[in-house]
Parts: sequence; C-alpha cells; structure tokens
Amino acid sequence: MERLNELGVKPLLFTGDVGDESFVKKTVQSIVDEWGEIHVLVNNASEQHPQESILNIDAAQLDRTFRTNIFGMIYFAREVFPHMAENGSIINTTSVTAYKGSPGLMDYASTKGAIVPFTRSLSQNKEILEKKIRVNTVAPGPIWAPLIPATIGSSLEEHGGVPLGRAGQPYELAPAYVYLATSDTSYVTGQTIHINGGTIVNG
Repeated sequence: MERLNELGVKPLLFTGDVGDESFVKKTVQSIVDEWGEIHVLVNNASEQHPQESILNIDAAQLDRTFRTNIFGMIYFAREVFPHMAENGSIINTTSVTAYKGSPGLMDYASTKGAIVPFTRSLSQNKEILEKKIRVNTVAPGPIWAPLIPATIGSSLEEHGGVPLGRAGQPYELAPAYVYLATSDTSYVTGQTIHINGGTIVNG
C-alpha cells in the first residue's frame, strides 16, 4: 500500500467473499464507478481443506471449496466483461493438482481442474474474441504460500518434491502474471503457463 501511494496510485480495497455473487457485483460496480473501465482481471482466490478420505468430504466443504475456487472466478469474469477494455486480459489461476491430482485434496484439485476448460472455453467465446480479450491461466505448484502451512502444515522441504528440489516462492509467479497482462501476449490466449519446479504434466 505504501509503495502504491508513493507511485501515485490510488488503490481500492474490498473485503468480502468471492463466492458471494452479490459481493462480486458490488465490487466490480465500485471499481467501474471509480475507474470507468477494467483492463486486467486476475482471478486468484482459493481455499483447500485436506481430507485423506472421500468419506470426510461433506456437502458444506464441497460447496465452500467450489464456491470460492470456481464459482467466484466465473462471477468475476461475467461481471467484469461488459466493462473490460478492448485488448484486455483475464488471467485465471489453476494448479499443478489439476493435472496430476492430489489424493488429500480431492475437491480442491477438482476445482482447479475445472478452471482449465473454463479458461479455454471463455477464450474461444465469440463476444470475448470480438473485444480481443485474451484469457489464460497460470498453473503454480508447489508454492510456499500462506495457504500451505495454514492447511497442510508441512515443512518447506516436504512441500517441494519436484525436480528442482524445493518449493517455489510467491514472487517467482509474478513475472508470468505480468507477462499475460501486457500487450506482449497479444497472440496468446487459451493457454496455461506451468510454474512447478520442473514437474512434467500433460494437457
């Protein structure tokens, strides 16, 4: 915040539930009222609740995980689209678990899997193409973000398990999002950038 203020940027802060459709609508409208139009949308909200057995995944957890991880993403894309400038960029966040699975995060991995076809489908939508909006996704993992020790509790070393032998840091994802946000990616849409320490994935 302090650095943004130094750069002369007036940030808008909103606190709420991305899985709540009314919150998403109010947030987008407030942004439009302040700035007029939107050039970039980054969907990066997730939650996970480890369960070793499918028998332990109840309806409340399933609804909560899908509502945050995929419903919110669709809500934001839908609400932002009418206000997005031509040549805008929508950047979704999936996960390596979408490609290789995760036995202890079955519902989480399922939501991340849903993000890939959503991204590909939205990128091919006629209305999106007419406005020259690009839609891509970033597939991180494993990344040592606050979500990991808060839910899994593993050590940094245990969370690695990839060819590079370590977990990634959040700052190592930033260049991918910046790249997809700029006009340098005017010929890139419907694609996934994998940042996963060398794990080979299909799809």
